[in-house]
Amino acid sequence: MQDPNCIFCKIAAGSIPSRIIMQNERAMALLDAFPLATGHTLVIPKSHYARLQDMNREDALAVFEIAWKVAGAVESGSQASASTIAIHNGREAGQEVPHVHIHIVPRKSGDGAGPIHSMFRSKPKLSAQAMDSLREEITRSLS
Repeated sequence: MQDPNCIFCKIAAGSIPSRIIMQNERAMALLDAFPLATGHTLVIPKSHYARLQDMNREDALAVFEIAWKVAGAVESGSQASASTIAIHNGREAGQEVPHVHIHIVPRKSGDGAGPIHSMFRSKPKLSAQAMDSLREEITRSLS
């Protein structure tokens, strides 16, 4: 399952060169061509999925296995003591390429980036009742 117009599908197929860190039969980790920090790595499924919830179980497990394996190596190889690991799941969430990808961005003190909470200027103020209702809606959606 590939999208002929998707840059990540082309990378997974080997038609665009990349700096692969590791791969398995379903996923791969590679250095980001436009890094936010030295060592910025992407983990992608080899099959095309626009969003995380579109993935089948096997591909999701393969992607997260690689992310789990390479996160520490990316930090170590980049001489960083931490990393931000992020998935932009849909265009409104900042996803620029509509193919699931996990960012592993090495972080150092004073790098100018902040926590996820710094991304949002307007934050909801929910009552305990509203939080309980929201939890019920989300739980009901799992069925």
